[in-house]
Amino acid sequence: MKAVIVKEHGGVDKLKFEDAPKPKIKADEILLDVKAVGINHLDIWVRAGVPGHKFPLPMIPGTDIAGVVAEVGNLVTNAKVGDRVAVMPGFADPLSDAALSGNDQLARDYGIFGETRNGGCAEFLDVPARNLLPMPASMSFTDAAACPLVFLTAWTMLKKAGVKAGETVLMHAAGSGVTSAGIQLAKLIGATVIATASTEAKLNKARALGADALINYSKATWADDVKGLTGKQGVDVVFDHVGPATFEGDMKAIKWGGRYVTCGSTTGAEVSLNLRALFFKRISLIGTTMGPKADQLEVWKLICNGKVKPVVDRVFAMREIAKAHAHVESREAFGKVILDATQW
Repeated sequence: MKAVIVKEHGGVDKLKFEDAPKPKIKADEILLDVKAVGINHLDIWVRAGVPGHKFPLPMIPGTDIAGVVAEVGNLVTNAKVGDRVAVMPGFADPLSDAALSGNDQLARDYGIFGETRNGGCAEFLDVPARNLLPMPASMSFTDAAACPLVFLTAWTMLKKAGVKAGETVLMHAAGSGVTSAGIQLAKLIGATVIATASTEAKLNKARALGADALINYSKATWADDVKGLTGKQGVDVVFDHVGPATFEGDMKAIKWGGRYVTCGSTTGAEVSLNLRALFFKRISLIGTTMGPKADQLEVWKLICNGKVKPVVDRVFAMREIAKAHAHVESREAFGKVILDATQW
């Protein structure tokens, strides 16, 4: 079968088109005929490398995946050949203590398609049947591939931070997949959303998703602007995955007793933390990534029922994957960049 394979870290030239063996499924798996794949920052990190972290190369990238069931194992009861499905991106030993308690993401062997196991940038993919998300007839493969990872991550972040109706949430990087999902979910809860982005075009799109107030965080005074919008009180929750570039301002913009929740750090790994400010202001720092399958199923129902919607920036042919990676790295995208896996 055709596949994109990363054998060593580097630039987009490391995305190699090669023939690969067609996967052989286990009794509890299905073989997926891949139709669309969403690109996440994880795909960039797998290809480019992350200092201090080792990825098991070679790897077929691609975490957010949608397609058609082509074969089913003899123990599979929740799918049949021809079903249109998306894929839950995370997996663990189903018999581990964490998985049995409903927290797959806390299992020591937790993995993600395209990071620890081959992903969707191939003609076919072997998928555990427990990872399938049935697609409604009205949903396109493009939209389905735009949803699983970012909506799961955003929903889990909001739940862990305990966001309630009437609270104010500061959400950075409105153009990212996670935040474009998070804005919609926070509004569904009933929160007031202050969204930040680096361009007016992205801020206008954030407004269309429901953001109540908008701030260009390239301004040196953005944290003061947040305080101004909240009557000098600050926000109840900071929803962040930017990291060092925003952290100092976040600590100024958060109210006493506020919660800071992060799922990533795109601008670096280290921040300076004033512990006195942390305990005097009674701030809670919350770290999370991905989430349990229960959250995935919960937010998938919201998507299928039209309560929230996929945000797609552009669709590239699979043969244009290098251009797609470059577009993501340019930070020009608003929402998800999708690969059409029918165009090799």
